[in-house]
Amino acid sequence: MSDSTVAEVMSGEVSACSPQATLHEAANKMQTEQIGDVLITEDGQLRGLLTDRDIVIRAIAQGKDPETTPVSEICSTEVNWLPPDAPTADAVQLMRSHSVRRVPIVDDEEVVGIVSLGDLALERDDSSALAAISGAPPNE
Repeated sequence: MSDSTVAEVMSGEVSACSPQATLHEAANKMQTEQIGDVLITEDGQLRGLLTDRDIVIRAIAQGKDPETTPVSEICSTEVNWLPPDAPTADAVQLMRSHSVRRVPIVDDEEVVGIVSLGDLALERDDSSALAAISGAPPNE
């Protein structure tokens, strides 16, 4: 098992929206950046996490209007996070215990990155099926 820190495997490029952004704006950002989630931040501080699945299950399936519904209305606000110096084993444990696939990395109350299940798969066993899928270019 590796002794790397999450800072060594995280993506430092974080996509974020303000709590007031609409679901449509967030979905456009996901499409443009070919990602499945955006962090909800205010003044650099983590306020929530919104996934493409959240938009479908908590908004579209419930009849909410994506043009007017703010992301703050449906995003997860109880978001587990780790500091940059946390061992990757902590990220694995957090993902397992909370059934999540992404963990924001927060340093001194400011979001500095995000580590995904795919990032950890690549770091732990770059020949695994999950690592191969995670390392492949995104589908359009």
